[in-house]
Amino acid sequence: MRLLHVVPTYLPAVRYGGPIRSVHALCRGLAGEGHDVHVFTTSVDGPSDSDVPLLETVDLEGVKVTYFPSRNLRRLYWSPAMGKALAATVAGFDLVHLHAIYLWPIWAGARAARRHGVPYVMSPRGMLVPELIRRKNRWVKTAWIELIERGNLERAAAIHVTSSVEAEHVASFGWPLRRLAMIPHGVDDPPAPSAATPAADIADAVAAGPVVLALGRISWEKGLDRLVAALPEAPQARVVLAGGDADGQAARLAAQARELGVADRVAIVARHVDGVDKEALFAAAQLFAMTSLSENFGLAAFEALRRGVPVLATSGVGMAEVVRDTGAGRVVDATPTAIAAALREMLADPQRCRMMGEAGRARVIGSYSWPAIARRMAALYASLLGGKSAAAAA
Repeated sequence: MRLLHVVPTYLPAVRYGGPIRSVHALCRGLAGEGHDVHVFTTSVDGPSDSDVPLLETVDLEGVKVTYFPSRNLRRLYWSPAMGKALAATVAGFDLVHLHAIYLWPIWAGARAARRHGVPYVMSPRGMLVPELIRRKNRWVKTAWIELIERGNLERAAAIHVTSSVEAEHVASFGWPLRRLAMIPHGVDDPPAPSAATPAADIADAVAAGPVVLALGRISWEKGLDRLVAALPEAPQARVVLAGGDADGQAARLAAQARELGVADRVAIVARHVDGVDKEALFAAAQLFAMTSLSENFGLAAFEALRRGVPVLATSGVGMAEVVRDTGAGRVVDATPTAIAAALREMLADPQRCRMMGEAGRARVIGSYSWPAIARRMAALYASLLGGKSAAAAA
């Protein structure tokens, strides 16, 4: 199959978290299965741009990526050059896969696909969560959904979700969707051991011994304030919060820790963490905490399980069902008291923690490798190609 993936940002813009890595890993897996995989994206990387060539094809691990400039309306990733390329090339693809919502490239990609009779799949990537919509930019998002996104979703050949939690969120809107397909993310194997030493801030964060690790973007929707609020009731817990800082959230969490008298047990590494630094954090983690308000999948938690680290998850996290089904940790209510109780229980029994982690490792290896996930996605694409005429007529 000749496939086009449209995504607002792409590698090397890792500041945008797990979706950046997971979309590329999916595309890489599809290319590895013999498909001709192309990506249209922008060069936007926060306030600046990724150091990539524009308007030409770049090969990234077998994936043919084209970066387009976005010079105005950058928060929407508006790119007239991408619009022209979509209009000129979409007809030559068998299927288009759109990643994210609320952003101009997704609207442009859906419109071009319909205009040329090419079926398309949409992956909301955790952005259709009613609670998150209510809490941030409610009126803007609601208007965008009603004016633009609902039509795109209803006329898509399929909506791809990564967990039953995300499926429930999408279904709660009551839209007449053609198909809702649940295919999880995959997880990469850990890198080979390295003799390199971690950066000083990482070494300082783990110097005092085993930690409770929360790794990912430091942003309000990650619910890290819940984890910090649990610490007065879990005196044995030392927490490391690591990841790119969104909107000054790291400073607010540091202030909260000081107010609660637990600042000596909270280390914050407010930057993107990868490579040897990331592996040093996982190696020091006795357990991984994911206490998000909502999380469609929870890639970092799966990475922890792949390394044998058990997970404490709140019930709104998509991967909570895996933790619950496999006994790979604990799933608790999203309150500081419940989180604290689970911290006390898990940290008091290191041997049981290790057994939980090993159960998680076995499940991830068996069910969540990227080649296996890519084959499932390719099977979904193939099943949709017979419906091309229906998609075109919408």
